[in-house]
Amino acid sequence: MKAIVCTKYGPPDVLQLREIEKPSPKDDEVLIRVHATTVTAGDCGLRSLKFPLMSQPIVRLGFGFRGPRKKILGQELAGEIESVGNSVKLFGRGDEVCAWTGFHLGGYAEYTCLREGAVLAIKPANMSYDEAATLGVGGVEAWRLLRRGNVQSGEKVLINGAGGSIGTFAVQIAKYYGAEVTGVESIGKLDMLRSIGADQVIDRIQTDFTRNGETYDVIFDVVGKSPFSRSIRSLKRNGRYLLGNPRLSHMVRGAWVSRRTSKRVIFGGTGQAEDLAMLRELVEAGRIRSVIDRRYPLEQMAEGHRYVDTGQKKGNVVISVGT
Repeated sequence: MKAIVCTKYGPPDVLQLREIEKPSPKDDEVLIRVHATTVTAGDCGLRSLKFPLMSQPIVRLGFGFRGPRKKILGQELAGEIESVGNSVKLFGRGDEVCAWTGFHLGGYAEYTCLREGAVLAIKPANMSYDEAATLGVGGVEAWRLLRRGNVQSGEKVLINGAGGSIGTFAVQIAKYYGAEVTGVESIGKLDMLRSIGADQVIDRIQTDFTRNGETYDVIFDVVGKSPFSRSIRSLKRNGRYLLGNPRLSHMVRGAWVSRRTSKRVIFGGTGQAEDLAMLRELVEAGRIRSVIDRRYPLEQMAEGHRYVDTGQKKGNVVISVGT
């Protein structure tokens, strides 16, 4: 089978198309013929090892010191189950599914195996494979954090970094909850944010939302780059600060804020299959949709990574693996 192999840490050119052996499912696994995967910022980080200096030893310990231990990247996918292990009960041959692959990775290939108990669910009936492939990371992360943030109808929610894979789902999910949503992004993404339901938009270059005098019930910082102290001050009493990509310093300071004040700092967690199932219901009800900026064939994976590295993508970059 064809797969994109990450030969070492570095620029997009370290991603090479190779022919490798097709995997076989274990008793508790399903074999998925991958139709679509994505290029997330996380994939680019694992490829390049561009993480904060203090985090790099931890990443190397988990993923490999000289190069990624898991050579086939790809954190989310959609495809069709080709075969199942002997003990699998929840899925069958021919099921159309979408998944978050977790630390297993493996989405950048024509076939991959996942455990039956992985973050795996039946694909929404009204989504293509390309569209469904975006749910595993962006959709699940947005859903989990906003649900933990207990967003209520009528509350004011600000999403910093609203134009990416997580942010575009977060805007729509917050609107589903009945919130008044403000999206913060670069100017080229603002019209797109309005098109998916944002009530107000802020050009992050022109305006610092932590200095404009507005306060919010919930601030969702998707990329973890808003000034921590000023963001806390921009919350109303009992406000919640959601961090999708927290640093160690955020965790330490967040614990203190949550313990000593009426405000709470909430971090992301591991997704569950139930999260994907709930997203499927929202998609099939017409409440949320995926935003796809560009599509590339598997052979042009490096180009997809190069584009995501620019920070200009609107929503998702999808890789078409097969039909």
